[in-house]
Amino acid sequence: MPVQPPPTPWSFPDRRRFDADDDLVGVGADLEPGTLLRAYSSGLFPMPSGALGDPMYWFCPVQRGVLTLEGLRVSRSLRRSLRGFEIRVDTAFTDVVLACGDPDRPHGWIDDDIVEAYSCLHDLGWAHSVEAWQDGELVGGLYGVAIGGLFAGESMFHRVTDASKVALVGLVDLLRDEHAGDRLIDVQWRTDHLGSLGIVEVPRGDYLDGLPAVLSVPLPAAFDDGR
Repeated sequence: MPVQPPPTPWSFPDRRRFDADDDLVGVGADLEPGTLLRAYSSGLFPMPSGALGDPMYWFCPVQRGVLTLEGLRVSRSLRRSLRGFEIRVDTAFTDVVLACGDPDRPHGWIDDDIVEAYSCLHDLGWAHSVEAWQDGELVGGLYGVAIGGLFAGESMFHRVTDASKVALVGLVDLLRDEHAGDRLIDVQWRTDHLGSLGIVEVPRGDYLDGLPAVLSVPLPAAFDDGR
């Protein structure tokens, strides 16, 4: 099982105080492991404001992008692509996070504080990478936080066509077990690209109402290293 960090001294806002039209629900706190785990368990996730020295922003989208395992859509062309990749788990976590945070990527938001925070969560057994390899090279992947039946995806990248999609398919395969119907992949926001893979939007209230049951599901074997 993952190592439980010290509890956070911070409290997060009551959902009844969330602005009905605003994804941003909190400002401040820190990125310590206990804080991050409390946030994800409360339906929140952090993103830097983008301005040096500004406090951390915390989001809980009004419309949440989620994927159920049975909802994954794999096109015929993607199914063919799958044969050309090897899926690995947690063999290059920091490399995946750094690739997702490549400053040459548009709309990049992953800074040094995020890299350090999630690397610490990884060391404790809470954050994981699913990697697409080809000819011995890391060519795509994703990373996120696994708590019970929730996989909170943070970011993904690709260096060759379909590599990030292959990583997502690999993640879904890793989550398929006797609890598959109760597991949920959270992608924060739905985009047209993600929608083509089966990601749908659910209202914030529905997401938060269902979250405790998802968190109570046992971790999948792939993310339970027996610590």
